[in-house]
Amino acid sequence: MLKVLIPTIMLIPSTWLVSPKWLWPSALTHSLAIAVLSLSWFYYPTPSNSMALNDLMSLDTLSTPLTILSCWLLPLMILASQNHTSTEPTNRQRMYITLLTSLQIFLIMAFSATEFLFFYVMFEATLIPTLIIITRWGNQTERLNAGTYFLFYTLAGSLPLLVSLLLLDNSSGTLSLMTLQYSPATPMIITADKLWWAGCLLAFLVKMPLYGMHLWLPKAHVEAPIAGSMVLAAVLLKLGGYGMMRVMIMLEPLTKQLSYPFIILALWGVVMTGSICLRQTDLKSLIAYSSVSHMGLVAGGILTQTPWGLTGALVLMIAHGLTSSALFCLANTNYERTHTRTMILARGLQMILPLMATWWFLASLANLALPPLPNLMGELMILMSLVGWSWWTIFLTGAGTVITAGYSLYMFMMTQRGQTPNHMMSLNPSYTREHLLLTLHLLPLLMLIAKPELIWGWTS
Repeated sequence: MLKVLIPTIMLIPSTWLVSPKWLWPSALTHSLAIAVLSLSWFYYPTPSNSMALNDLMSLDTLSTPLTILSCWLLPLMILASQNHTSTEPTNRQRMYITLLTSLQIFLIMAFSATEFLFFYVMFEATLIPTLIIITRWGNQTERLNAGTYFLFYTLAGSLPLLVSLLLLDNSSGTLSLMTLQYSPATPMIITADKLWWAGCLLAFLVKMPLYGMHLWLPKAHVEAPIAGSMVLAAVLLKLGGYGMMRVMIMLEPLTKQLSYPFIILALWGVVMTGSICLRQTDLKSLIAYSSVSHMGLVAGGILTQTPWGLTGALVLMIAHGLTSSALFCLANTNYERTHTRTMILARGLQMILPLMATWWFLASLANLALPPLPNLMGELMILMSLVGWSWWTIFLTGAGTVITAGYSLYMFMMTQRGQTPNHMMSLNPSYTREHLLLTLHLLPLLMLIAKPELIWGWTS
């Protein structure tokens, strides 16, 4: 673990010491080397053991794929941000890279935490760099409003979790994941126990986000710069799913009774947010609502508490992380050329940028879970576990799948096909940097078709 954590920490001083001319190339090379080093983690943990650094940090088969995804994303964020930060003063560019790096450090520590309180501190620490990125580098003045929504929704959900963890420490004497995993869970009888259960899950349901607690996400996504959107969609939402998986181990006896309303709400959210996507005019908003829809399916899978549901949730989280991040990158390439996110004003791009249309096509197909991509594998496993839980769920999941296919094709058709408006005839061509960025997003997704067991998690 140190071979990745120490170089990541060293990226911060090197960003401030390097000459302005070499700032972006050196940051990109350094972060890409860290990402390649992190791939070696795939071959260490097995279901029966974990790779420990010390008493507080350790990697197992559940946290490894998500930690590698966090490391893989840093060079991609640096690649994507080069163009829109190029006009800013050098110190501000250095600060931008420092914030992205500090976010990666917090994420590695959160995913590898073995103490619940340490996980909670790192879970909250990721808020600070993300908030600064959204409110300082966002595009419109609404970014301050979006930052406020993001901060208060997440904090309001997290405080009950802190109280629940302190209560758990008081009753069990430990907050170690290793100990709590095998200790007999407390019998849940009185109302206070049920409130404790809700307190444990609320922070993660807001972070995922569950339908009804999702209002901060479209605002944050639309106003954030490209790196903010990428890290939000690809990793920060997954922090909610990961936290749920960890907490559900000790909540097992009560989950069977109390998960009903949450599963129904998650599946209703899949249908509702999919329907919202079908009538969106703003491209980034459409991709943001699509994330809410997919994460609703992940929440449903985790709450069923079956091996298939948990495995499908982990696979879908990794696949969706790469897919939604690629879609935000594509939306950004459009925005940098047309300076609008409104789809009706930026249509017919296939004639001007044919190679970009190919990337749009691949990303849209990944979003609608085309076989044999890992997206489909994750969705099918979750669908199986939900139907096993109650066959009535097939109506909601079936409707959600059809709507997902509908809005993915709608997004592709609106941006790529149709008559090209006259005001778009003199756009810049696509750059090698953008093609490299999208290759690094979609190539891992295609390679996982051949070896999906890398991201199966603890049931492999």
